[in-house]
Amino acid sequence: MSLFCDMKDIKLPFIAKLALVLISILALGYLAKIGKGVLAPLFFAILMALLFLPFANFLERKLRFSRTVSTFSSLLIMLLFLTGLIYFFSTQLSDFVNDFPILKEQVTRSFNEFQIWVSQTFHLNFAKQMSYINQALDKLLSSTGLILGFTVSMFSSTMAFFLFSALFFIFILNYRRVLYQFIISIFQSQHFEKVNEGIVEIQKIIKNYISGLFIQIIIVSSLTSILLSVLGVKYAILLGVLTGLLNVIPYIGILFSCLIACVISFATGGTHILFVLIGYVVIHLIDGNITLPLVVGSKVKINPLFTFIGLLIGEELWGISGMFLSIPFLAILKIIFERVEGLEPWGRVLGEETKVKKARKKYKITKNITLEEKE
Repeated sequence: MSLFCDMKDIKLPFIAKLALVLISILALGYLAKIGKGVLAPLFFAILMALLFLPFANFLERKLRFSRTVSTFSSLLIMLLFLTGLIYFFSTQLSDFVNDFPILKEQVTRSFNEFQIWVSQTFHLNFAKQMSYINQALDKLLSSTGLILGFTVSMFSSTMAFFLFSALFFIFILNYRRVLYQFIISIFQSQHFEKVNEGIVEIQKIIKNYISGLFIQIIIVSSLTSILLSVLGVKYAILLGVLTGLLNVIPYIGILFSCLIACVISFATGGTHILFVLIGYVVIHLIDGNITLPLVVGSKVKINPLFTFIGLLIGEELWGISGMFLSIPFLAILKIIFERVEGLEPWGRVLGEETKVKKARKKYKITKNITLEEKE
């Protein structure tokens, strides 16, 4: 009798099982916390490897490239994309830094005008109270050294993250068959077919999920950039791309980006903050009801409760990168739980409420182009 069968026959009281589960969760959480510098780029590299796996297979099977050449070709494309993204943000942020003194004056002037309007409209004397706020605001805006130090620290940690991610990406993609054989060998031979089917399905769904997220980022970034450009908000393209990236973090991302856009609009003397708010609400509704079902689908959709819990735990363990990676991690857990016997309830609780199956929505774009909602 195998070890797996012996372990399966062991029956423990509920309290003992609960204690083992809690101890395991605490141990895994502690390891994830202390291993942040390795585990965060490793998980990001796994996601990128799954995304580039079809491209690498195409180069090897159709163009007869070697494994090493296909791996470094995939890495080159990923690095070109990341380099373009970094270059875009660096150029946009350089303009922002150059305009920072002017922006500071505009913030102070707009805030003082807002203070006078509130005092005159509501007949309230905020002079003494607002003086403290003005002093705090001036101190915050004048602390360029602190801002510069924070920027340098974030830049160095981001570079380290992407460097480790690139190295892990090379190893994972180059030795993917060794890793695949390792996963298969863990399970008993009679479960080979089921395990292999599960791996293929997980790979397919995660690939579609990640590529769908990229399309979602592009759509949200484009809509937001057009909205802010029409309204005349400064740094419209920068804010649009930032909104698209932050939108990966459900609920919190769109709210935070909307707040930034409103502050920039207010600081630059804009009188259309209300239209910015309405525009962001409309974009969020379009994204949630049209874009998300069409390009991402509902197979890996996580319910809001566990999404929020995942964001908090991800931020606590791995910081900002943990918030971005927590949603794909929960999606992978959901897919695995739904396909492992005994863990199906955990997969269902991570997902949304099961609804009566209905016809998928179709959106006719042109005579020959029709978009259909994914399952």
